[in-house]
Amino acid sequence: MDPITTLFIANRGEIASRIARTCDRLGIRAVIPRTDGTQTLDLLDLLDITAVVNAARAASADALHPGFGFLAENADFAEVVMASGIRWVGPPPAAIRAMGDKAAARRLAGSSGVPVIPGYDGDDQSDVALTEAANTIGYPLIVKPAAGGGGKGMHTVREPESLRDHLAAARREATAAFGDDRLILEHLVEGGRHIEIQILFDGHGTGVHLGERDCSIQRRHQKILEESPSPAVGADLRRRLGDAALTLAAAVDYVSAGTCEFLLDDHGEPAFLEMNTRLQVEHPVTELVTGRDLVADQLRIAAGDRLGFEGDAVQMTGHAVEVRLYAEDAENGFLPAIGRVEALRWPAGDGIRVDSGIAIGTEIGGRFDPMLAKIIAWGPDRPAAFERLARALDETVVLGMVTNLRFLRWLVRQPVVLAGEARTDTLDRIWPPDDWFDRVAIPEEAWADAAAMLAADPEPTDAWAGGWRLNAARSIRVEADGRTRSVAIGSARHPSIETARSGDIVHLDLDGRSVAFRLAPAPDVDAAARAAVRYGATGVVGPVEIVAPMPGAVLRVHVAVDAAVTIGDSIVTLEAMKMEHVVVATSEGVVGDIHVHPADQVTRGQLLAVIEPRTAAADDPSSTH
Repeated sequence: MDPITTLFIANRGEIASRIARTCDRLGIRAVIPRTDGTQTLDLLDLLDITAVVNAARAASADALHPGFGFLAENADFAEVVMASGIRWVGPPPAAIRAMGDKAAARRLAGSSGVPVIPGYDGDDQSDVALTEAANTIGYPLIVKPAAGGGGKGMHTVREPESLRDHLAAARREATAAFGDDRLILEHLVEGGRHIEIQILFDGHGTGVHLGERDCSIQRRHQKILEESPSPAVGADLRRRLGDAALTLAAAVDYVSAGTCEFLLDDHGEPAFLEMNTRLQVEHPVTELVTGRDLVADQLRIAAGDRLGFEGDAVQMTGHAVEVRLYAEDAENGFLPAIGRVEALRWPAGDGIRVDSGIAIGTEIGGRFDPMLAKIIAWGPDRPAAFERLARALDETVVLGMVTNLRFLRWLVRQPVVLAGEARTDTLDRIWPPDDWFDRVAIPEEAWADAAAMLAADPEPTDAWAGGWRLNAARSIRVEADGRTRSVAIGSARHPSIETARSGDIVHLDLDGRSVAFRLAPAPDVDAAARAAVRYGATGVVGPVEIVAPMPGAVLRVHVAVDAAVTIGDSIVTLEAMKMEHVVVATSEGVVGDIHVHPADQVTRGQLLAVIEPRTAAADDPSSTH
C-alpha cells in the first residue's frame, strides 16, 4: 500500500497532540479538528460518525487515527471509515466487536485456556437473573458494563441489599457512556494487582508483546499511576501473560496495537479481565523502556508494512513510571474541577517526558475527561525513575483550577508505593493521611501575598476593597477554600509562592494545589446571624443548605418537599464525565425546599436543596412549603 501522507486525528487534548508529534517526525500531515464539547456548526462533535468521516474526507485524509475514548473502540465507526476509502489506524471491526464485548471476551478467554475471574456473562439481563448469579458468585462482587472500558459504570457491591440500586446506576452509566446497558458480574478480588500486556500485530499474521505495565494504583477503577516493568512480574510470569495475550489476540485476527489486562491475586496467579482494542493512555511507559514509538508502529501497520521484528528482539531497559494529572479535587473526594489555565510550567531534564493537551488560556469544562496531561519519568532502575518523577512533579505548576498535583507529589513518595507493594485497594487505605488537612492549611504568607495582590487593584470598587480604614492599618477581607480572613496589607511578597491573577481572583500555588483567593463581601449582619444559627452558636441548629460539590447535570432528585431524611440519605444524583455522584444529606430533618430538577445543569456550590430541623417543621402548624 502507499504510505500515509495525511492523518486525520479524531480526538482532542493530549492524545491528539501526542499523535501529531509522531506525524511531524515522520513527515505526515496531521489534521486535528476543532472541538470544545458543544454541538455547534463550526465545531466537530467527536461522537458523530458521519460528521467525523465527512471532516476527514474534507481534509483529504488518507488515514484516520481515533486515539482513545470517543469512537476509538466503535466497530461501526471503523467500518464507515474504511468504506469511505480512508485507512483505519486500528484493529479490524470484527476484532473490535469480539473483544469490545466484555461478556464475549470472557467466554473466548475461557475457551482458549486463559483463566478468568468467576462471574456471570449471560444473555439474561433481568434483575432476577443477575441477583441469582450474584448469590452464586458470592459477595463482594463487581458490576461492569459489558461494552465498557475506562472504569466507567463499574460498581463494587458488598451486600445483597444494595445490588439492585447498583445495577440501575450501572445501566444508566453504561447507556450514557457506551449506548449499551448490558452488564456482567465478577467476583471482587480484594487486594489484587492490575497488570496489562502491550501487544502489536501486523496484517501479515506476526504478533509480539512488549512486556507488561503495572496499573494497580487506581481509584474507582480509574488508573492514576502506571509503571513498567511491574515489580510483581518476573520472567516466567511475563512469558505466561504474554503468551495468553498473544493467544487471545490471534483468536480474533487482531491487527495494530492492543492491550490485554489481567488481575493477579495474592498468590500471583493471573486471571483475564478484558482487552482494550486501542492505544492505551499509559502507553508512554512501554515506549520508554522498549525504545519504540507505538504510534509510528500503528501507522506502519495501517500502511500495510510488516512488523519487522520478532518477540525475542524486544528488550526492556530501565524503568518508567507515569502519573495522570487530572482536573479534579483529590482533597474533596476526587470531584471534577473546572477553570481556565492561568499559569503553566512543565518539568524538564534527563528521562522526563510530558504528554500535555493544555496551554495557558485553555478552558477546562465539565463535558470531557478531566485528564490534563501525563508526566512520565524513565530511570536506569526503579528508584531512579521514582526520584526523577518526584522532582518533576515538584517543578510542575498549573494555576487557574484545582488539580490533583499536590496529591501526586504525596503519592510518589509513599513507602508502600516506593516498595512496589501497591494493590488496587491501596489508595483507599492510605488516602488521605490522618493529619493531611492540618499539614496543608493555607499558610500566613499565602494570605498576605493574596491580600497584597488583591489590594493592588488600580480601580477598587470601593474604599473597603482597597483596604482603607479610618484610624487603622490597611486591611481587607479575603476568602479562599470556604474560609474568610481579615488580612493586613503589607508590601513584602514571598517569591517562593507562584501566583497568577485573573480579573478579581488571585491564584496561588500551595505545594501543588491552585487555591483561588478573592475579596470577601463586606460584613453582613443578617448573614452572620444565619451562620451563627446554622453552626449552633446560639444553641439552635437552623436550616442546612445542600450544595453541588461539582459541576454537572442533575440525573435524579431522590426526595420530595416535606420528606424526612437522616444523615447519609440520597438527595440528588449528579452526572459529570459520564460518572454519577450521589449528594447526600448532611443533617437530620425534613426537606424544606428543592431547587433543581432532572436535566438541570448546575455549577459547583449551587444550591440543590434545604433541610430544615425536624422540630421546626413538625412542631410549627403554620409552616408551609
